[in-house]
Amino acid sequence: MGYFPFFMDISGRSCVIVGGGTVALRKAEKLYPFSPQITVIAPEIAPEFSLLKGLRLEVRPFRDFDIAGAFLVIAATDDPAVNERIYHLCRQRQILVNSVDDPAHCTFYFPALVHQDDITVGISTAGTSPVMARYLRQQTEALLDRDLLGTAAVLKKWRPYVKAHFETAAQRLNAMDALMEHCLASEELPDDAATLLFLEELYETDNRNP
Repeated sequence: MGYFPFFMDISGRSCVIVGGGTVALRKAEKLYPFSPQITVIAPEIAPEFSLLKGLRLEVRPFRDFDIAGAFLVIAATDDPAVNERIYHLCRQRQILVNSVDDPAHCTFYFPALVHQDDITVGISTAGTSPVMARYLRQQTEALLDRDLLGTAAVLKKWRPYVKAHFETAAQRLNAMDALMEHCLASEELPDDAATLLFLEELYETDNRNP
């Protein structure tokens, strides 16, 4: 059946990671670029966590009230009983929880993730084939080269102009499609003057051929 991929803004949200080992570190590294407020709690915390600036590190055992106010919690200890207790606490409080390598005690899952600039791609095989998920992630990373990311930046910059100057939804969609194709077909990305001229000519063509 698979899982539905939600995308949400977690900047500034409280994220609690219980566990201080390599697995917990990988989860923190996935979350970190999206600017949540991350708290790591464990009796021992790997020194690599200190490379992620702004994390709150609490070197001590987990206590039940540590999840109070959390938006999401990751249970990544080496004690299955502790992880299961964290899961049940989160379910009681309707807090999103991921128990590492324990799908039965998760309310959300980490996809294979590709994140470049404003583009984020999450890949899941519903846990059936991590090898395939890794392969698809590598292929996606190769696809997001400098030209494609540059094109995405041009589309982001000029979208407000298109929305303000092209009258109908169909015209706006056609304009953005045409601009993307123009960028991808060009040897170099057009500068602002060339982009403005391209859109003005497209607008005039639309008005001559309604």
